[in-house]
Amino acid sequence: MTRIRIAGPGDAAALAELAAATFPLACPPEATAESIAAHIAAHLSADAFTRYLADPATTVLVVDDGGELIGYTMLVACDPPDPDVAAAVEARPTVELSKVYLLADRYGGGVAAQLMAATLARAAGDGAASVWLGVNQGNARAIRFYSKSGFGIAGVRTYRVGPQLMHDHVMVARP
Repeated sequence: MTRIRIAGPGDAAALAELAAATFPLACPPEATAESIAAHIAAHLSADAFTRYLADPATTVLVVDDGGELIGYTMLVACDPPDPDVAAAVEARPTVELSKVYLLADRYGGGVAAQLMAATLARAAGDGAASVWLGVNQGNARAIRFYSKSGFGIAGVRTYRVGPQLMHDHVMVARP
């Protein structure tokens, strides 16, 4: 049975495994395997998820399919630290939708829409006036999904995956 739930400390290793399988799917073609591996090691390891799950400002929702994690989102409640993002996100308080990932073999079945709806409902329930995310400008599939989920492009930001500079649209929704 598939259900969406809040992740707990015992999910860190499974989340790291899921992140390693799903993060490369969202990377632009110019991202090198080395850059992707460095990003996974630095930000998506079991230790990193243990820290995320212990942070009271962070909420991780998972799609649990009979004990197997097949997707997840991560909300981070804080003002945007990047000045470009802060300028693009007008409504406060805001929450960053830091991560949205689903196993590729689960695309198209409605699970992503259910996960997004639960994530936005969680943000609203926690008092967020807006939810923002960054999505690579070349990721047309994700941009379409976020647009269908109520997000609009509000600005741009840059960030690094390993040594490579990436360019994102900043997209914002009102939960």
